[in-house]
Amino acid sequence: MSLERTLTVRVERIARQTPEILSFELAHPWGRPLPGYEAGAHIDVHMPGGFSRQYSLARAPSQGGAYLIGVKREAGSRGGSASMHERVREGDLIAISAPRNTFPLCAEAAHHLLLAGGIGMTPLLAMAQALAARGASFTFCVFARSEEHIAFADALRDPALAPHLRLHLDQGDASRRIDLRALLAERSPGAQLYVCGPGGFMQAVREAASHWPEDALHAEYFAAPTDAGSAAGLPFTLTLARRGIRVPVAADQTAVDALHDVGIDIPVSCQQGLCGTCVVEGDGAAAEHRDFCLTGSERQHRIALCCSRARGAELELQL
Repeated sequence: MSLERTLTVRVERIARQTPEILSFELAHPWGRPLPGYEAGAHIDVHMPGGFSRQYSLARAPSQGGAYLIGVKREAGSRGGSASMHERVREGDLIAISAPRNTFPLCAEAAHHLLLAGGIGMTPLLAMAQALAARGASFTFCVFARSEEHIAFADALRDPALAPHLRLHLDQGDASRRIDLRALLAERSPGAQLYVCGPGGFMQAVREAASHWPEDALHAEYFAAPTDAGSAAGLPFTLTLARRGIRVPVAADQTAVDALHDVGIDIPVSCQQGLCGTCVVEGDGAAAEHRDFCLTGSERQHRIALCCSRARGAELELQL
């Protein structure tokens, strides 16, 4: 598979945020500016052991030049999170991708409702900082087990965020906990909802917001939901409009793999429909969308090729 161009950065600072989460500040080795980004963006981090993982940038661009990410050490991990926690040190040089954003703020929103569960705070903290800087209307709800488990607590103490912040602690004062169903029972005109966190939290939010319009709900997942199923299905044919060729896709094959077999490389990263690396322009109305990164309106003309398939016998792509 083709790989996107990588950048080399220096690990400037590693800090303990919670018992399970470390933060990493990544800067240009020679002090040059890193590529710009908008709140909600993420990067691929290539780490010792050959692992590559996606991490959201946890700081608004206006907050400083270095990239900031948070990495939770997953229980029993021998992969990416273990590599970052055990093998990466301050001063190390590591490779990353340029920022990509499949979780942007909606510019037309009258109000932004940000719901962050645990380490899911990372993209939403950057969003809250960006919204505060421009005086936008927003509410930032942070859900954590206890005060000890609040990542980036120093950033949350920013006076600019105080009027917008609501904190839910599972082990805290019961009267201050947030009732998701009550919070999401009514949608104010023009409100947009953004959510990121563990699978159970994501599902609870989706159930409580089931009556919200699809285009008003924006979610970023850490992993595909357990009931997402596989990318297999019926065979179909890809029509590449710009090349004027047709490529068959077998029942047990992804569109990305079928294109690779005929010499057309599509960049991929997560291969679960989460990161947006493999998204291309195409006839979205004819696609069976299985991704978790595109909104309803984006799906009309964009397709995540690592997991999505055709509804019928053919699917046209602008390739």
